Amino acid sequence: QVQLVESGGGLVQAGGSLRLSCAASGSFFSINDMGWYRQGPGIHRELVATITSGGSTNYADSVKGRFTISRDNAKNTVYLQMNSLKPEDTAVYYCKAILTLVPAGTTSYQYWGQGTQVTVSS
Repeated sequence: QVQLVESGGGLVQAGGSLRLSCAASGSFFSINDMGWYRQGPGIHRELVATITSGGSTNYADSVKGRFTISRDNAKNTVYLQMNSLKPEDTAVYYCKAILTLVPAGTTSYQYWGQGTQVTVSS
């Protein structure tokens, strides 16, 4: 079974930094796209950043210039470097991956991690 495991969350002061990691494991052929989303209490999950298999990135306006998404395809891992953190960045951060399960597969599947808490104090 495919599994996404996030790590790197925690408590940090405003202006500080954290690096989140998400590693995919299990039975799959390749990872097409990966991304990070976040969700606060009573709020729908929102996009933070995405990265394609070719390395093209997209960021929410609220994190542009502060966050950087990257990936290591050999390790099946995506990272989110979070700098200049603000209290409004406080949320549970979820990793998402779009996977192709078999060679020459024509269908991709979406998987989510369990989330990691990021808390930024003022």
